Amino acid sequence: MATASGAFKSREDHRKQLELEEARKAGLAPAELDEDGKEINPHIPQYMSSAPWYLNAERPSLKHQRKWKSDPNYTKSWYDRGAKTSMLTNTERVLVKNIGLALNMFCAWYSCGAMTHDKKACVDRPRKLGAKWTSKNIAPDEKIETFELDYDGKRDRWNGYDAASYKHVIQRYEARDEARSKFLKEQQLKKLEEKNSNQNKEDGVSDDDEDNEDSLKVDEAKVDESKQMDFAKVEKRVRTTGGGSTGTVRNLRIREDTAKYLLNLDVNSAHYDPKTRSMREDPLPDMDPNEKFYAGDNQNRVSGQALDFKQLNIHAWEAFEKGHDVHMQAAPSQAELLYKSFKINKEKLKSQTKDTVMEKYGNAATEEVLPRELLLGQSEKEVEYDRAGRIIKGQETALPKSKYEEDVYINNHTSVWGSWWRDHQWGYKCCQQTVRNSYCTGAAGIEAAEAAADLMKANIARKEATEEAPAPTEEKRLATWGTEVPDDLVLDEKKLAAALQKEDERLREERDERKRKYNVRWNDEVTAEDMEAFRMKRVHHDDPMKDFLH
Repeated sequence: MATASGAFKSREDHRKQLELEEARKAGLAPAELDEDGKEINPHIPQYMSSAPWYLNAERPSLKHQRKWKSDPNYTKSWYDRGAKTSMLTNTERVLVKNIGLALNMFCAWYSCGAMTHDKKACVDRPRKLGAKWTSKNIAPDEKIETFELDYDGKRDRWNGYDAASYKHVIQRYEARDEARSKFLKEQQLKKLEEKNSNQNKEDGVSDDDEDNEDSLKVDEAKVDESKQMDFAKVEKRVRTTGGGSTGTVRNLRIREDTAKYLLNLDVNSAHYDPKTRSMREDPLPDMDPNEKFYAGDNQNRVSGQALDFKQLNIHAWEAFEKGHDVHMQAAPSQAELLYKSFKINKEKLKSQTKDTVMEKYGNAATEEVLPRELLLGQSEKEVEYDRAGRIIKGQETALPKSKYEEDVYINNHTSVWGSWWRDHQWGYKCCQQTVRNSYCTGAAGIEAAEAAADLMKANIARKEATEEAPAPTEEKRLATWGTEVPDDLVLDEKKLAAALQKEDERLREERDERKRKYNVRWNDEVTAEDMEAFRMKRVHHDDPMKDFLH
């Protein structure tokens, strides 16, 4: 463990240092002084006051927390692009040559005449005779600057950028727009001249004139529209068996299209796969087919040319299995030609077979005339169709049946088990019986059950009326505890003693949970003696002697 004064050499020095820091925080010892003689606040955390080990701090100091990198020669200036200095005169060049400098180092004696770069770095056009021999068109020397950049300056991609250098880009686009507007005006004038020169047409404004006027109104946004066709051009790597190749895949979805998962926000609707952006099922199955824009990806697989392509693949597989050398991917033209010839031969064979059967057995459908009532058959049922011939309304959909037997009645019943409920019991509705697999008794059984129930109620009422109340015993006492007990309540002394003993046991179990048994049985029948025992044993908070009960 180390502080601002460096590493400790022993545990005793560490202990003394901690005591000294505690004394400084309490104000009993003077604060430490840094290298400049300034006091160090003793409440500064150790992770801030401790100096790194590589600084080799001899004394406590906070110098490592201050900005230590300061270069007086630092500059934020940038290179002066394209700046040139003065060129050498003929006299200076002769002096340099006479002094005997390394002439092979300079480009001035070979090409352009500048002395600030060598022959390899020269970007001027190579001359047949360099400035070394002609002393003409001597290029000025480049301005060489050397200055140091900080960390951010070296990595700033906009350092030294001049906004005025973008002016030529703006000028180019303005010149292009001006040329475009000029071209459009010329085209309009040309069409107007052609219109005026045509004198064969009748007077007045015809439909052709209106079309010509509309054609003169050229929208600039539509000019050169062919260059904007690649609005969603995506470079994608196409996977193949040979390893793959980079191809261009167009995304035909635009901003105005509604996403598939937004057509129906119900969580139980068609599943949407975000990875492939596919939704196979129909998200709106109850919608009118004429107003439906999207019916799921499976609709594209079972309509249009997809079915023809599927049949072509199946035919190629079956032909290959039967010995024909045909492959859909290797030779698609051969496979398609073979499929077309197969369909033609199949139709010929089908028509030939039909003609053979009709010649042998005749055609009864053409000989007998259908009855008039069948041809002009009518029905009161209304069925609504769409343009494609699909039924929209009028035909009831059949409910799907399960694998279990439905509407099967046994034992002369006219309803199934579970069609009737009474007193927490299931039964049959036809006879109101609650016994499973019983024989149906019908309405007679219902009447007999009601009569039996009425007889049972009458017997119970007669028995209650004939019963005599028990005579009170001599050993009785009045309840005297509490004002909530009625005055005419009479209690049995024996039952009261048993209730008091039972209440004592319950209180002992409440004080000691370990004595409670595993299987506890509760009795919800409370007698008057039990209530009196509870009132006598309960603790009253206003009683001054309640603390001396136990």
